[in-house]
Amino acid sequence: MNPNTQTSSSHASTHLPLTLNPPQTTLTSRSQQNSAKRLAKTKGMNREQWLQVRKQGIGSSDAAAACGLNPHMSMLELWMIKTGRMQVPPDQPLKNHYSPLYWGNKLEPLIADYYRQRTGNKVRRVNAVLQHPDEDKAFMLANLDYAVVGSDEVQLLECKSVGEWGTKHWREGVPLYVLIQVQHQLAVTGKQAAHICALICGHEAKIFKVERNEIVINRLIASEKIFWSCVENDIPPHVDASESAAKALQLLYPQHIPLQTVDLSTLSGVDQLFTDLLNEEKHLAHHQTKYDYLKHRIQILMKDAEKAIFSQGSVTWKKSKDSVVLDQKALLQAQPELLDQYPQTRIGSRRFNIHSSS
Repeated sequence: MNPNTQTSSSHASTHLPLTLNPPQTTLTSRSQQNSAKRLAKTKGMNREQWLQVRKQGIGSSDAAAACGLNPHMSMLELWMIKTGRMQVPPDQPLKNHYSPLYWGNKLEPLIADYYRQRTGNKVRRVNAVLQHPDEDKAFMLANLDYAVVGSDEVQLLECKSVGEWGTKHWREGVPLYVLIQVQHQLAVTGKQAAHICALICGHEAKIFKVERNEIVINRLIASEKIFWSCVENDIPPHVDASESAAKALQLLYPQHIPLQTVDLSTLSGVDQLFTDLLNEEKHLAHHQTKYDYLKHRIQILMKDAEKAIFSQGSVTWKKSKDSVVLDQKALLQAQPELLDQYPQTRIGSRRFNIHSSS
């Protein structure tokens, strides 16, 4: 293994008023002296019970999504989960070999043991869901991996198992959404610093130090308060351009009401959204045409070659393997009774079409 110890770098927010731009000095507040409350014991708790407890607030792994800064989950999807409109999908390692949650749980003790040997720090599990001690921040929860015992330097340990698809987020250090997760933990517990021990692709370990930053935490709390207000008042939060938001929108509004029309042209600023959408549609069509033209020019020069190289990279043009599939249409024509014996309903989804008046 190749352990490195690094300090978290600065990042910026583009959604809610949260920016990670740590100053050179660490600020101290009265809340740092308080200890987190133990909301629930997790030892012996099953997954369903654990998820029910998590619905009572924003956990550390929810924090980045609540601020609109998680690349894997939008604010809207998290809001759907917290309001009970969407269920967290269960991890099924026996049916699906790609199970990050399963392998993360299995590898966590090994990562912690490596950290203990590498740093000499003692660690212990925290078998509880913790809650911020301040009443106005009681929605802030944390489920820690480990507490670091007897160290003046750090008090918390976050273990991460990073797979092949996640490595791109770790190339320049700790990803922003993980930094937010740890700052949230420091906010809830009142601790000063944490170590992140990341096992990357199963063969490389890195240790990062994240120090408490009061400016970051105050902005984090402000952003989370806005999100939790949306949960408490059952108001959808801001949407973004992610696939997560698209999925959540389909689940939030799965059906249309036939012949119902809503006039948005009189709402301030909203009519401009449609004008901007029309312009973007034109740009997309133009860029798609240009992209296809350039691709075809390269393909005709490649002829039968599998790969072409250029000064800035390469392209491949390969034929996929032949496969044998079932001709369902012909089968049902020959044996129409099979449809009654083996029916399968495909749930339709709403399609978004643009109609310009010009």
